[in-house]
Amino acid sequence: MKNFLFIIIIFLVDFQLLNAQTVNEQKFKIHIKKAQSKIKIDGILDDAAWQTAEPTTPFNQQFPYDTSLAIQQTQAKVSFDDENFYYSFVVYQPRQYRVQSLKRDFSQGGGTDLVSINLDTFKDKQNAFHFSVSPYGVQREALVFNGNDISNDWDNKWYTAIKNYDDRWVVECAIPFKSLRYKLAESGKNEWNIHFFRNNLFLNERSSWVNTPRNARGSDIAYAGTLIWDEAPPKPGANIVLIPYTIGSVGQDYINGKPITKSANIGFDAKIALTPSLNLDLTVNPDFSQVEVDRQVTNLSRFEIQFPERRQFFIENNDLFGSFGTDNISPFFSRRIGIAKNPLKGVNEQVKILGGIRISGKLTNNWRVGIMNMQTREVKYNDKLGLAAANYSVLAVQRKVFTRSNIAFLFVDKENSLEKLEIHATDSLRFHRIVGLDYNMASSNGFWRNKFFYHQAITPTSLVGQNAAGILINKDSPTWGISTRSTYVGQNYTAQVGYVPRQNFVRNESNINYTFYPKSKKINKHINNFGIGTDWDYFARFSDGKAIDYDFTPLFFTVQFRNNANFMIYPWRTLYTYLFSDFDPTNTGGKKLDKNTSYSYSQARFSYQSNTNKLLFYYFGGRVGKYFNGKIATLSGSANYRLIPYALFSVDLTYTNINLPKPYNSATLWLVSPRAEITFSKTIFWTTFVQYNNQANNVNINSRFQWRFKPVSDLFIVYTDNYFATNTDLDKPYMLGAFGSKSRALVVKLTYWFNL
Repeated sequence: MKNFLFIIIIFLVDFQLLNAQTVNEQKFKIHIKKAQSKIKIDGILDDAAWQTAEPTTPFNQQFPYDTSLAIQQTQAKVSFDDENFYYSFVVYQPRQYRVQSLKRDFSQGGGTDLVSINLDTFKDKQNAFHFSVSPYGVQREALVFNGNDISNDWDNKWYTAIKNYDDRWVVECAIPFKSLRYKLAESGKNEWNIHFFRNNLFLNERSSWVNTPRNARGSDIAYAGTLIWDEAPPKPGANIVLIPYTIGSVGQDYINGKPITKSANIGFDAKIALTPSLNLDLTVNPDFSQVEVDRQVTNLSRFEIQFPERRQFFIENNDLFGSFGTDNISPFFSRRIGIAKNPLKGVNEQVKILGGIRISGKLTNNWRVGIMNMQTREVKYNDKLGLAAANYSVLAVQRKVFTRSNIAFLFVDKENSLEKLEIHATDSLRFHRIVGLDYNMASSNGFWRNKFFYHQAITPTSLVGQNAAGILINKDSPTWGISTRSTYVGQNYTAQVGYVPRQNFVRNESNINYTFYPKSKKINKHINNFGIGTDWDYFARFSDGKAIDYDFTPLFFTVQFRNNANFMIYPWRTLYTYLFSDFDPTNTGGKKLDKNTSYSYSQARFSYQSNTNKLLFYYFGGRVGKYFNGKIATLSGSANYRLIPYALFSVDLTYTNINLPKPYNSATLWLVSPRAEITFSKTIFWTTFVQYNNQANNVNINSRFQWRFKPVSDLFIVYTDNYFATNTDLDKPYMLGAFGSKSRALVVKLTYWFNL
């Protein structure tokens, strides 16, 4: 009966999706003509092809309103020849620009004037190539997945020129066809989906070619028009890229009293187009020394904290492998490969990856596939304890259904080479596998995005409760926002190559909010909208139904200002926690609260983000109230200042004061993180990031110099230093009180991109 009701719910939700409003693709069409003469990329647009190219119709405003034409207009055109896809923008705006910096692949935060184009070459309205350009000619290329999510970590070669005038700026770009993936239509009628978008910080206005509701993202390809090829694009050719690297490093570990060590290494990545839509990626002896260090956090959780993946090989096409389940029930999390906790030190350390292979892309317009295999080397922590060499295999298959939905299958396998390890292994399972099925549903207009999933773990010994499942329903319209997640994790469900921080629970996490748009001219001159809502998060132990965690906010309030600032307040939030193991609420090593005890308490929370379009912008937020058997006060904030276009300086601060009754430990925790990003030009960058964390007793300095001497070819110089934040053990020679040295390293790495 339960299964029957489950199926009925899924059917009704999907029925709603199938009958959702359809975006009018037929209204927005643009023809692309083949250039009859060479197009010079200089930003002048005096080539013959631009004189005959069809222009877009006037852009429509998307923010602050979505019912009128844009105040400052934009015009786009497209063309092509046998080598490149060309596009141009004429962007009307006084010569007063706001950008983050001159650094390539600037963030999605909205703090940059830009124009962008999305190319959905397979017309599936789920995946697209994204290209953005700022008024200073800074490029950002990315991949769109799940309809509107963007991954900045795809790199490729393309070419841009900019001309700046007093009343406009002009963009001219060429994208080599070998950088794109597409297929020629067998019918001879070639069409792509195309989306043009603009972020205008001079007026705090967002606009797009196709009418787009104000709640939607600028990358949402649900709101794309049709690109009609008057002549077929060239047949996709072979594309082989080789990216070798060489690296040298010097470092010293003061804690373990090791002498200065020097090392050198080489390796390479390769990218091969197996078909016009299917890629093969190889990595041999990979190195990730240039990757920026993790941002530290004040950890008040009883569970493992998830840090984002930053390694290039794993980030590319990660939507195929990493979008299964939810953020807290993830059967595959690539940071489990090549990173493991040292049981003697209690910290994560790199595990050598010998090599790997990945095949990903489209088989047909409706089928996507991803296959990955990685091999790691064994690690010996001491004479008795070690980590076995392991082989990781992942298979993901995705089948498009209806307009923007898909069914996806996942298989994850970790095989430990225990027989080759002569000492005790920290992971003694011979293998650990997960099979899973996800059904991802999205409406044509992008308002509804829902999911159903079921995952099963497989180990050498079969146990009860080795499964996880969930239903996620999300509606995001201009007025109503509804999100509800009902999930289950069995008592023996683990994901050794995933992220599942807790087991044995059922959970409902929901948020319902309504947005008001003021009609009074006096009010909407300053305020775009008001919001009101409620939310809750409830955990019960699956084995006996006992409540183990919940928080509930009867009402919260939001304000979004016309200048892009926003404010949120949770005036009263009630929380309940049941401890199923001993726990120190400060996570500083003090006396722990006893297991099998419960605590009810309440807090208030607030946050304010200033106008990010300004040279100086800031954020502050906090919470205050009860905390377990004591009290807590937390204040977090950040301040940012940019010297356009050459530098961005920022400092993040989190202050937490916890007062618990004796004999439990009270604590004052500080996390301070100043950061400087300096861009000397569009090819030379220097970033220095300092993190002071007295909870972790660590001060980290990470300084990176990058010279992009040719497209997608770089020289990195990275310096990393770690110190103690507080006095700990003055008897040890490497600790001179606070700021005694832990370790330091200097790395020089050179990479080069060869198109073969």
